[in-house]
Amino acid sequence: MKNRLQSMWKENKSLVLFISLMLVFRSAVADWNDVPTGSMQPTIVEGDRILVNKMAYDLRVPFTHTSLVKISDPKRNDIIIFDSKVAEKRLVKRVIGLPSDRVAMENNVLTINGRQLNYQTVQTGKLAQDKVENLLGDKHAVRLSNHASPVASFNSIVVPKDHYLVLGDNRDNSADSRVIGFVPRDEIVGRSQKVVLSLDYDNYYLPRADRFLHTL
Repeated sequence: MKNRLQSMWKENKSLVLFISLMLVFRSAVADWNDVPTGSMQPTIVEGDRILVNKMAYDLRVPFTHTSLVKISDPKRNDIIIFDSKVAEKRLVKRVIGLPSDRVAMENNVLTINGRQLNYQTVQTGKLAQDKVENLLGDKHAVRLSNHASPVASFNSIVVPKDHYLVLGDNRDNSADSRVIGFVPRDEIVGRSQKVVLSLDYDNYYLPRADRFLHTL
């Protein structure tokens, strides 16, 4: 039995080592994450596989959330991936409020530290409209419902230390900080800036050529 195990190890040790290194790489360096919902539309669409840079903020012990070295902190407008204990799943959202920021929202118009954000309408449909949100100098697209939403407004709040306020770009259809609360720093897995590939769920899961390596 021992000789058989030794023989199997000799024959397969290269494969085992390769798989082990790949798992460590995906856990601590970079990975991809699928996006099954429309909470980040129009920036990210259902079926996108986004690249996750797991060393954007920390060098972590593989397979854990334990940080060995802090590389940087999330910045406003970053698209982050985090393991939410409240939601009990991994989520993808945009950073809106940093620690100590005072943030408020009225009818989907954000105010950060006393500065009201500017919005420019780029497309209007029957159910929603797409706008460009100027997040204190960083512009990105958001989708707003044409109907009243219970999450379109919240009173002024201060983001606590080591926490972040995050929102989905599909503002009226996103379970974000308005539902799960502030995101603790140690729940953040990484940052995404690019789509790796995208599968069209409504067209036999065929790849979307225009989304290949699309920058977010």
